[in-house]
Parts: sequence; structure tokens; C-alpha cells
Amino acid sequence: MDTRSLSLSHHQAQNFTYIHRVGVPPRQKLVKEIKATMKETFFADDPLRPYKDQTKSRKFVLGMQALFPILEWGRSYNLKKFRGDLIAGLTIASLCIPQDIGYAKLANLDPQYGLYSSFVPPLIYAFMGSSRDIAIGPVAVISLLLGTLLQNEIDPTTSADDYRRLAFTATFFAGITQATLGILRLGFLIDFLSHAAVVGFMGGAAITIALQQLKGFLGIKKFTKNTDVISVMHSVCGSVHHGWNWQTIVIAATFLVFLLFAKYIGKKNKKLFWVPAIAPLISVVLSTLFVYLTHAEKKGVAIVRHIEKGINPPSVNEIYFTGEYLSKGFRIGVVAGVVALTEAVAIGRTFASMKDYQLDGNKEMVAQGAMNVIGSMTSCYVATGSFSRSAVNYMAGCQTAVSNIVMSCIVFLTLQFITPLFEYTPNAILASIIISAVIGLIDYEAAILIWKIDKFDFVACMGAFIGVVFASVEIGLLISVSISFAKILLKVTRPRTAMLGRIPSTSVYRNIEQYREATKVQGILIVRVDSAIYFSNSNYIKERILRWLNDEEEKLKAAALPRIRFLIVEMSPVTDIDTSGIHALEELHKSLHKRDVQLVMANPGQLVMEKLHASDLVNLIGEEKIFLTVADAVVTCSTKVVQQ
Repeated sequence: MDTRSLSLSHHQAQNFTYIHRVGVPPRQKLVKEIKATMKETFFADDPLRPYKDQTKSRKFVLGMQALFPILEWGRSYNLKKFRGDLIAGLTIASLCIPQDIGYAKLANLDPQYGLYSSFVPPLIYAFMGSSRDIAIGPVAVISLLLGTLLQNEIDPTTSADDYRRLAFTATFFAGITQATLGILRLGFLIDFLSHAAVVGFMGGAAITIALQQLKGFLGIKKFTKNTDVISVMHSVCGSVHHGWNWQTIVIAATFLVFLLFAKYIGKKNKKLFWVPAIAPLISVVLSTLFVYLTHAEKKGVAIVRHIEKGINPPSVNEIYFTGEYLSKGFRIGVVAGVVALTEAVAIGRTFASMKDYQLDGNKEMVAQGAMNVIGSMTSCYVATGSFSRSAVNYMAGCQTAVSNIVMSCIVFLTLQFITPLFEYTPNAILASIIISAVIGLIDYEAAILIWKIDKFDFVACMGAFIGVVFASVEIGLLISVSISFAKILLKVTRPRTAMLGRIPSTSVYRNIEQYREATKVQGILIVRVDSAIYFSNSNYIKERILRWLNDEEEKLKAAALPRIRFLIVEMSPVTDIDTSGIHALEELHKSLHKRDVQLVMANPGQLVMEKLHASDLVNLIGEEKIFLTVADAVVTCSTKVVQQ
């Protein structure tokens, strides 16, 4: 302990003629307080601000532009922007067509439903979405999630029609969930799924998807319906001698190497971004031509066979609005909708920050919800933002959401004229395309960074990963959400506290563990509470402060130094306090009083000060013991220590 601090503080006390007191804010009316709280919670971005002082006609125009952003940016659209969007749209179309066929199989649906989902939803999003870069369509993780959850309710092989109807029902409720979150401005709820949990979940889902593709990659006919790694590997190893088809393996392995090499080229040279984008389509064309010329299907190579020709048929009558499958479709839809939304918003924000424009999260949710609701009525399953396609879209120089319209037009032409050509496409090439696509979802660099930054976050990451890989997608999702909530509860119930000391030659007081040169003030203990004080942590904070006091008094007693006379609680980080917190401070005051230690507070905020006055705790502690800064409190208290 630096005993000079005491003399310095005493010297400061003689020089200071005035010490600022903490201001007491005027009491707000209840209605005004509730109104302010609601505004900050649900309307933090002040969405009605552009409508102020506008005519009715102008308000109508602004309202339509808010609902359909294309009406705003479309006015400045030009040929130069269209050229960029055209190239980007053609590029992502070449990537999406083979992926869509594979992802539909992943969801246990016929191939055309993947193409349907890249036709209608991107058109809707282009009119309602606020992202310029996101590319809409089916994605691997959502396809796997839907396929897993749906087949737990209905067998897709024996009851294909009911399974398809349940898929449309789940898509409808996924859209309703997304739109509702956006309309009610509840987008902050998706932030409860932490980044670490999402990294682990995506990595686990990528492993699971890749393992599921071993059926098509190896030409296995009888394959497990379970998604955990043990069941899959047991199924793969059990069919080594009688289930594998060497012709299929050769096709799959050859084109997988080609696809991975194309990705490597694109990664090494950013100007060659189009190489990995067009590689899947080239693979499909070459493999289809090879099977057709060699009649490999007669030697056990499984092929796509028939893809329905024509655009999306209406499916409103196929959605379950009554019956036992209504609740099941609702449950699956909510889960799929939230996961899809989390992925889409994360992708949208990433590219928005790269191009330096604002992405309205609530508008995104409404747009995503609208496209999935309409999609469910036009034979589509859940569509969302695809990271791989969005990255290609960005690299190809897209300017606006028109690139989605271009992609949609190419898919339309494919559905109308080209689908019969996919009849001889081998399932093996679809497996290779999906494996090469999901490898990018395994972000080991992010996992390493999470380990370096926060070990608890790493536990959440690995918990989600292990849950998906060794149990199932829904178990992994449950684990990731549970650990995310557990972290929130832990941070709320066990906030950090710190002992403060004075930085030499200043009047600044900081954490003595962070600043080793900081010195304690004789006879005074300064503790900072780094959290709001609520019912969930008030008792812990009181006990932790008393433990700081006990530990310090033991050290002083052992060193034969004067005991603590004042305990200063630094309240700057305390943003709020409730009745349990007030009660805890009252109990702390009583405990300190019995020890002949005086409780002092430094810099409580406006809201905290209001509640301290309302509860009469200020009179109990003494208004003269509440200071604007720690330095002011130390100056006053050190003078009294000297006097005592």
C-alpha cells in the first residue's frame, strides 16, 4: 500500500474549495417514461422520422418505398448498374441450378422443388429486400434441417404427397414467423443465438451434410435415415462389400477434385471468381454427357431420371391449415424460419459493411417472410440467403437486387426448356457439388479465434458442433441455444466487480489487476460494480463486496495497518437498479454499519439516482456520501480518516 496516497489526498482536500454533487434528475411522468422505454426497445432506429412534416401524398410514397425498396433505388438505376447485375446474375445462376437439384434431394424432395425455390422467392426479395448483395435460394443447412425434422413426422418414400404438403406447411409458417418478427420489430430476439454457437452449428451441419452425401458418392442404395456420424459410418462400412459402386465412386471423386481445384483457383486469384462459380454447371454437363454416352446407369450408376418441366404449380390447397399436421408444420416452420433468418441477416450485414451501406434488419425479416409465404403457395420450400452465392454475387460486381431477378429468369428458362436434359445427371455429381459447397461452412479459423478470445464462447461453439455431429441437427440447435442462454444468465447473475486504486500522479482510479502501478488509499476500499443491479444478481453483488472487504481487512490486520473506515462503491457502470438491488444496498449499509465502516457511492447514473431517491435510500446513506467522482469521494473520506 502506498501511504503517500493518504497525504496526497489530504493535500488535495486543502486545495479543493468545491466538490461537485451528483445531480438529482427531475421525476418523469409514468406515461412518458414507458413511452421512452418502448421507443428505445422497439423503435431505436426511429423509423417514422422521414415522415415528419410531410404531406399525405409524400407519406404514402415514403411508405411504399419502405415496403418496396426497389421503388427508391430503381429511380437511379442505369445501364451501367444493369451490366454489373447481368454478369452477377448469370454467374450465380450457373452456380445455383446444380446446387438446387442437390439441395432438394437433401430435403427429401424432388429436384424441381429446389429450382422452384430459386425462381419465385428471389423475385419477391428483389422488390422487398434491402440488401444489394444477398443471393436468395435453397441452402444446405436449411435443406438438411427441414429434411431431418420432416422425416421424423412423415416417411418421404412411403408418403411422398403428405411429406411434400408438410414441407409447404412448414415453409408457410417459417415465412409467417419471419414476417411477424419484422413487423413487431422483434429482430433482436435472433441475436440470442450467439456467433460462437452459429459457427459451431454451421460446422457440425457441414460435416453432417457431407456424410449424408456418401450415399450418392459411393453409390449405396440402402442408407440410414439417421444423421449422426456413428449411424452414418456404420451404414457406410456395413455396405463395403456389397453396396459400393466403383463406377459411381470414380465419377464422384473425379469431379470433386475438379470442383475443389476450381475453388482453390478462385481463392488464389480473386479475378477468377467465376471459375468456382461455373465449375458445378460444367461438372453437371460433362458428367451427364458421360453417363448418356456410356450408359453407365445400366452398370449401377444412379441418375436423377425425371425432373418435372414447367414453372411452379400453385400449392395453396396443399398447405395444412387444419388437422394433426398443422401443429407439426408450425413447430418445424418456426425453427427453420429462425435459423434461416439468422443466416440471412448475418450474410446481409457482412456484405453491407463491406460496401458501407445500412441494412434494415426488420425490413429484411419482412421481405424474407413475404417471399417464403408466397413461396409456400407456389411449390417452394424455405429459401434464404446463401453465403456461397452471395459471395459470388459480390465478387461478380452486383450493384442491386436485380441480379436476383436475372438469376430467377435463368431458372425460369431452365424449368421451361432445359430440365429434360438433366435426366441422365448422376446423383454422384450432385453429392460432389454439395460436399464442395459445404466445406466452406467449416470455419476453423473462427473457432480458433473464439478459443483465443472467450473460452466460454468456445464451449458454446463445440457444444453445438458435437450435438449436430454426434446426435442430430435439432439436438445441436437446442444445445447451441441453451448454451447461449446459459452464458447470458451467467453474465447477468455473476457480474464482474473490481477493486480500484489511484494511478500515480493523477486523480484517476482504475482496476488494480489491470494497472499494477495503481495504489490503494489507506483506510478506504474502492469497489466498482460492472453491471446493472437486479434481482438476479443483487445478493451476489452484496456478498462479493463484503468478501472484498473481508479479504482486505485480513491483509491489513496481518500487516498491522489501520483498518478500513470507508467503502466507496463506484456506480458508473451500473445502468439500472431494481427493488431487489435497493434492498441489497440497504442490507450492505447495515452490515457495514455494524463494522463501523461507512458506505459511500460515486457517480450513480440518472436512472439509478431517481430510484435511490424514490426508495429513500439516499436519506439512509446520507446525501453527503454520494459523490460525482471517485476522486471527490476519496478527497472527502481521506480527510475524515486523518481526523479519526
